[in-house]
Amino acid sequence: MNMMIRSAAVAAAFTLVLGAAATPASAAAAASGPAAPQNPYTAPAGGASTHGDSASAKTFTGRGPAGSAVKVTRSTLLSACPTLLHGADGQLLGLCTEYIGQAPALHLLDSSDGDSLAKLPIAKGTLLGGVYAYVDNQDRVVIVDGNRDLLRISHAGGALTVVERTPLAAVIASGDAVVGVVPAYDGKVWFVTAAGLVGAVDTATGAVWSHQLPAGEKVANSISTVPGRFAVTSDRAVYVFDTARKSLLWRYAYDRGPARKPGQLSWGSGATPVFFGPVTGYDYVAITDNADPHMNLVVLRTDGPGTPVCVQPLFTGRAASGTENAPVAVGRSVFITNTYGYDYPALPDDAGTSVPANAGFDGGVARIDVDAAGTGCAVTWQISTRSAALPRLSVTDGKIYTAIQDGILGDADPFYFAAIDSGTGAVSDKALLGFGLVNPLQTAGTAIDRSYFQGTVTGLLTIKPQ
Repeated sequence: MNMMIRSAAVAAAFTLVLGAAATPASAAAAASGPAAPQNPYTAPAGGASTHGDSASAKTFTGRGPAGSAVKVTRSTLLSACPTLLHGADGQLLGLCTEYIGQAPALHLLDSSDGDSLAKLPIAKGTLLGGVYAYVDNQDRVVIVDGNRDLLRISHAGGALTVVERTPLAAVIASGDAVVGVVPAYDGKVWFVTAAGLVGAVDTATGAVWSHQLPAGEKVANSISTVPGRFAVTSDRAVYVFDTARKSLLWRYAYDRGPARKPGQLSWGSGATPVFFGPVTGYDYVAITDNADPHMNLVVLRTDGPGTPVCVQPLFTGRAASGTENAPVAVGRSVFITNTYGYDYPALPDDAGTSVPANAGFDGGVARIDVDAAGTGCAVTWQISTRSAALPRLSVTDGKIYTAIQDGILGDADPFYFAAIDSGTGAVSDKALLGFGLVNPLQTAGTAIDRSYFQGTVTGLLTIKPQ
């Protein structure tokens, strides 16, 4: 999910639902399976990152609001808020891009109504640095700011305070910017820059190791770790590194297609690599490619050598498909949303012309299962619901939570909160969120104690059982 560029697109914009569901192909059991082991250097999985955990699986334990009437509260923060985090203490935090100055700021948020309790401005960089942040095992937010400093920010006592700063400017060029940070299981913090510099920093000593991806390759999505492994997707390939040896294990060049598709913010995969699997919780790593006219789900074995388990075409009943969102995954199941034609309010300066220039947002959500032998994949169900957010899956109630767009007005249709049954694809729990000012911009929500929080173009939505 290209959240760094998406945040820039939102800032540029301020400068200037139930979709008709197809019958699921078959009913399956609710998605289940082991998660990757808890990363000892992050907060508990579920809220530690915008993708939930360092494996980027986008799952959480505990129930969401499905099954109850809900109350929706809108908080206007005069910011777009693509990143929502929480640690072991349950304190909700949001990394937002302010309208004025288009600079990032970290907010301490009231989980009862989404209001800001405290705010800390973050130094602005060329990519509005720090969008892909995480919460560490001491409930501190870890980001890299526009000055190329790795920061740890505490919220003790209700105040946001930088308690640790590690300069990275000596290894990151002045015209470059960090796209994301995530810790390995040995505590070293791995990062990647827009220009394809992969690095690992020991914050205790300040020592930094780095590896440059091939010339010309760019990175616009976040990064993932599991025990002993680190993964990153460039605009041409997915890479898996050995974190103990700090060495490249394998590279897989995916089909990047002839151009950026409408509904995407950059040319290439829109997916952060996601670790998942039925045995260890990280047997496989998955991305989506940008093949023309239909994207594929690409599943590879984590330990290589980079030979795909499957390359599964998706949404082939449409004229074309593509996505700006990373998969949701658990066990042998992967869930993909189709964002082809999604109408972003603005595009990054270097996005390039899409081919075609415009398309309708037809949407679609699909479940794909890897077979028990690990030799192929098949689509289990597919629905036409137009997901306007990056979904999250509760492994407790089996529901996929998202914001959807529904109606007959196209891009002007209202947004709704909804839940999708991971076993059948049935959509339920529809609740009106509003119109354009609550556009979630394909960003991820998060859940705390049956409450669901969704960032929007103007702030935050809080969805609670009544």
